[in-house]
Amino acid sequence: METIALAEVAAVLADPSRASMCLALLDGRAWTVTELAGAAEVAASTASEHVTKLTEAGFVVRVKQGRHSYVRIADPRVAELIEHLAQHAEHRPVKGLRSSVRVKRLEFARTCYDHLAGTVGVALRDGMLTAGLIDEADGLTLTARGREVLGALGVEIAESRRPMLRDCLDWTVRRDHLAGRVPAALLSHGVSAGWLSREGNRAVKVLPAAEKPFAELGVDLVALRSP
Repeated sequence: METIALAEVAAVLADPSRASMCLALLDGRAWTVTELAGAAEVAASTASEHVTKLTEAGFVVRVKQGRHSYVRIADPRVAELIEHLAQHAEHRPVKGLRSSVRVKRLEFARTCYDHLAGTVGVALRDGMLTAGLIDEADGLTLTARGREVLGALGVEIAESRRPMLRDCLDWTVRRDHLAGRVPAALLSHGVSAGWLSREGNRAVKVLPAAEKPFAELGVDLVALRSP
């Protein structure tokens, strides 16, 4: 993200429509301007103006694929900034059954940009540590055993300059979940393999098919769901 004054950052997110767009984009996917307009409940022309301002501030980038144009969060640092700012709004008292159900779903499993967060995300970090798949003695690292298990599950980790693993503070559980290439690959593969499904508003549904592979990662989903 471009280095801009704190006041300017606040001004970018102070507009409710732009804030709604940024929250929608936290699911890690690329959205069209029309889709963002629907999420913010504004006209497409107004949404386009907001996207331009977000682009100029370094919050989002435009991506072209053929004749279509999409918008996505510029990089993980921007996603973290928005995620951390969102916690102040999410900590307000919940009003109504519908809002309460939504909050509980987000607390259990949700996307934090391109990786899992919530109770399941934190349990994944704990489980992989206990199972010896990752190690934190000298900073978070993926062990040989971890590579072996992920490979057996079909999780392919993309090569990039992004860190393999790092901690990301979870605002609902108040403990760390995993961010980086490894958890991003795990979420992506989990969706394509039918272990997980993305719901609206960043919620992630953990499907029955996830129980066995997650057990390999040190997570007992049945126990996690129990009150």
